[in-house]
Amino acid sequence: MEALRLEGLGKRYGRKPVLSGVSLSVQPGEVYALAGPNGSGKTTLIRLATGLAFPTKGRALLLGEDVHKTPSARRHLGAVVEAPAAFYPYLTGRENLRLHAYLAGVKEEAQIGEVLARLKLLAVADQKVGSYSLGQRQRLGLAAAILHRPKVLVLDEPTSGLDPEGVELVHGLLQELAREGVAVLLSTHHLPEVSRYAQRVGILGGGRLLDEVVLTGREAYRLEAHPPEGALALLKTLPQVASARLQGGAILFEGDKEAVLRALLQEGYRVEALVPHRFDLLSYYQERVKHA
Repeated sequence: MEALRLEGLGKRYGRKPVLSGVSLSVQPGEVYALAGPNGSGKTTLIRLATGLAFPTKGRALLLGEDVHKTPSARRHLGAVVEAPAAFYPYLTGRENLRLHAYLAGVKEEAQIGEVLARLKLLAVADQKVGSYSLGQRQRLGLAAAILHRPKVLVLDEPTSGLDPEGVELVHGLLQELAREGVAVLLSTHHLPEVSRYAQRVGILGGGRLLDEVVLTGREAYRLEAHPPEGALALLKTLPQVASARLQGGAILFEGDKEAVLRALLQEGYRVEALVPHRFDLLSYYQERVKHA
């Protein structure tokens, strides 16, 4: 069963549409990243997915249950939507987590120490949260979100306000949680970092899902052939090619390079280079958003 499934989600505020017909799913053990310009609808989508806002259309299913019609489904959910998360500033980090544990039905004190250690907060655990830096409060929010060992984790810009060490810590933790079977949905602007471990990336623009990029199992190549426009048109007709596009005068494609080479030579194209290409998510995102 899909851990999280969003079906045709739409949201309007008065006459203003913010989201329109967004559908996606996240499997157990998968990291799904949402990318898009500011104002593209990422935070609204995350609020709908976590039940913090109600959709105008569509539904959000958490382990098969509608999060808006069955609030108890959220017992499997961990989330940080407002950054940084709200805590009592006059209580220590550990005391704040004890309150979260009580509300979540967590009875083992050891779990509090475990999440503090995972987020490298043990050194400040017994200091009042009012003295925490922004990055420490960000990490405490994530600690609270994973305290009850959720099956689904939804995060809105979890590395916002963190220094490089904190960014690396959070990305490493998300990889660990995915290996443990947690389904992770996060919005992010850190595309080079998430491309190292996310399985899929959804690109939002103007309240719509413009594209969904699968990052695992990609065999990409960079082709220099002349004339490039004609070569691109030919590649798009080949069943062995999954995708092809022009970038900087070259053609980037995914598919069977031998079949591509044969087809180009048979049609009389001049091939100057055909080499493996590491998929550049950031460049692809920028181009996709620019032409949206």
